[in-house]
Amino acid sequence: MSIEHLEDIAQAMVAPGKGIIAIDESTTTIKKRFDSVGIECTEDNRRAYREMLLTTPNLGQYISGAILYDETLRQSTKAGVPFTKVMADAGILPGIKVDKGPVPLAGFPGDSVTEGLDGLRPRLQEYAKLGAKFAKWRAVIAISDDNPSGTCIEANSHALARYAALCQESGIVPMVEPEVLMDGEHDIEVCYEVTEAALRSLFSALYEHNVLIEGTILKPSMVISGKDCDEQAGIEEVASETLRCLKATVPALLPGIVFLSGGQSDELATAHLNAMNTLAGRPWPLSFSYGRAMQQAALKLWAKDMGGNLAKAQETVFARARDNGLAALGKWK
Repeated sequence: MSIEHLEDIAQAMVAPGKGIIAIDESTTTIKKRFDSVGIECTEDNRRAYREMLLTTPNLGQYISGAILYDETLRQSTKAGVPFTKVMADAGILPGIKVDKGPVPLAGFPGDSVTEGLDGLRPRLQEYAKLGAKFAKWRAVIAISDDNPSGTCIEANSHALARYAALCQESGIVPMVEPEVLMDGEHDIEVCYEVTEAALRSLFSALYEHNVLIEGTILKPSMVISGKDCDEQAGIEEVASETLRCLKATVPALLPGIVFLSGGQSDELATAHLNAMNTLAGRPWPLSFSYGRAMQQAALKLWAKDMGGNLAKAQETVFARARDNGLAALGKWK
């Protein structure tokens, strides 16, 4: 697969005013979401929910790609149209979650490392045949008095780099996601230090594994106060500290950065993104790759009446996409 091919996909993922919708919840995670709104977690209900999201009229106006779960990549609409075709017709790139989730890191209580490298090469080759254009791998970094250890950061960076190299070998753009969790009482200064260390380690590992940076997308968390911290940083401080951290660690030739929402409220995630895009000195596009912050309001509506509320739920999905698309341009009000 040519270098230009990877670069073209990466550039399309961060096209101006567009971002990524993350609908890659595992069966276990989507069950928790469905349980919260009183929906039975059957395969058909999961398919119907993803169909509601992906068939939202004009979604491609603000959404460049969607991260899917293995089950979803293989599914079709009720009328029998493959989701990958629905997405292609809307100008939305199919992505696929390929990690197997975090597990405790032996010898380092409180730290975790993400698994899924075993058998990843043939899985990626299959996903490429199924139509996936990019993939996602999430590393989880928790903050406490004792965490994270340097070993945790190094182990996750190594896994992210090996995954990224395998993706590019299969012609798939890797999305690398080092998530520094919001859980905890830490302040924004501690979050900055941990995020900086994680990003420095990540890009060092990517270079060591000959990963093409021009064909890679970064999905980081924002530099933000822990959710239990007594002093919560304001929108402008989160924006300026996040951008400062990125400029200190991320190569300018990276095609773009798409933030995760990480447990922020819908509006706050949008406000932070918008504030960053009003600041000067951004060598890369700053956009979004939100999950709950894109879906939660629509899920609640859809759950009340799956058939009758379909249009209202899709209007909500479109509104969230539009707001975040505007925030990616610094034009959200």
